[in-house]
Amino acid sequence: MSRPPRPAPARCCMLMATPGFGSCAVRGGQGCEAAASSRRVEESCPASLCAGCCYVLSDREQDRQPRGEVCSSIILGGGAGTRLFPLTKSRAKPAVPIGGAYRLIDVPMSNCINSGISKIYILTQFNSTSLNRHLGRAYNMGSGVRFGGDGFVEVLAATQTPTDKEWFQGTADAVRQYSWLLEDTKNRAIEDVLILSGDHLYRMDYMKFVNYHRETNADITIGCIAYGSDRAKEFGLMKIDEKRRVTSFAEKPKTQEALDAMKVDTTVLGLTPEEAAEKPYIASMGIYVFKKSVLLQLLNDSYAKANDFGGEIIPSAAKDHNVVAYPFYGYWEDIGTIKSFFEENLKLCRHPATFEFYDPQSPIYTSPRVLPPATVRNCKVTDAIIAQGSFVSDCTINNAVIGIRSIIGQNCTIQDALVMGADYYESDDQRATLLKKGGVPVGIGANSVITNAIIDKNARVGKNVKIVNKEGVTEGTREAEGIYIRSGIVVIDKGALVPDNTTI
Repeated sequence: MSRPPRPAPARCCMLMATPGFGSCAVRGGQGCEAAASSRRVEESCPASLCAGCCYVLSDREQDRQPRGEVCSSIILGGGAGTRLFPLTKSRAKPAVPIGGAYRLIDVPMSNCINSGISKIYILTQFNSTSLNRHLGRAYNMGSGVRFGGDGFVEVLAATQTPTDKEWFQGTADAVRQYSWLLEDTKNRAIEDVLILSGDHLYRMDYMKFVNYHRETNADITIGCIAYGSDRAKEFGLMKIDEKRRVTSFAEKPKTQEALDAMKVDTTVLGLTPEEAAEKPYIASMGIYVFKKSVLLQLLNDSYAKANDFGGEIIPSAAKDHNVVAYPFYGYWEDIGTIKSFFEENLKLCRHPATFEFYDPQSPIYTSPRVLPPATVRNCKVTDAIIAQGSFVSDCTINNAVIGIRSIIGQNCTIQDALVMGADYYESDDQRATLLKKGGVPVGIGANSVITNAIIDKNARVGKNVKIVNKEGVTEGTREAEGIYIRSGIVVIDKGALVPDNTTI
């Protein structure tokens, strides 16, 4: 029997969260194109058979699908996000917009959905209002991405209880405070627990990760990637034997001596000798698979006072448990700082891009929106993404991401910049009234120049404004004005006002 084409949504009869609808990617002057047309699909995507979908599962998918029902995932919402400030001033780190139309949390959520893992918890603590709102709109049972069977998405906020009077003290403590849920009736069939971070950029089939964990009979499996010395110190590092069993683990070595001590022969991960010489370190991706019984025992008995997985539990467990490394060979990036966040957004504009949000077999989902396609009139646009609902006229845009509902005035130049857009439109009457009173509407005013900058949502940038970091400042803060400079990148705060004729 011939196999029909794979439908785009996985585990979904009706896809409400259509990725990138109405947006366009312009690269190298080639005009709009399908974002996935030039990339090789790295990961295969399982799709479930659900009501209304005429799709025949392969033998491999039929064998694997039930196994996803005995695995749940916990996505960590992260801490205060100080390194991403001011983008995290009023939102949690996983809620930070990325790629014009998405949020960071959409990456692990979509990876779970595409991998057939439908039992998902999200732990939140800091500035979680916008994150909770987004998750409710995009992934609820009623109107977002739909789950079949007994799947669910539940947001678990930090709370004080008679037994836990403190907020989350770290990654392990966050999971510990809700570990009782893993013994709940609806989770009685769960055998393995996937611990994920809400601020990484990558596409991964988690069931390959989980199946590897099961095949090696591991107590804990750590997702890992090979790195060179320039970046290795930013991550937890591990040593492994020929069977990829972790023999030692060091969380972010602080000295060169400690870093050198973690060098290994990474050919054991499948790298060539030349690649291994360039990347002699095995870095933790901060994602783990635990046997449920082992996770509960470590959190509540063996290391009941430990607060962090990477810094405390994993190094200790590696001494007396079967802790195994799972190598990942695809694209992966930790969005931890303003600089890395900015660079990763601009990389999306490359041709070919290092990461694509839309992949026909494994798409990244997001909140459903009813917006018109982007309107671009008489513009010169090169290597840019312009999201749905944007209005751009008589402008020059190069190497930039223009987010949803962006309004860019005439004769603007946007170069090497991220404009996040807006959460709402102002009517023509509202904009006219503001202008008449000398105010500034939401968006970018006419004749403005923006270079090497991030313009957060709902910002009001006036006419004839130049945001170019004229003095070459590396770090700076003008909090009252909502203007920050981080690593030389100018950041205009969410909802900030930049008056006409301002030069930054």
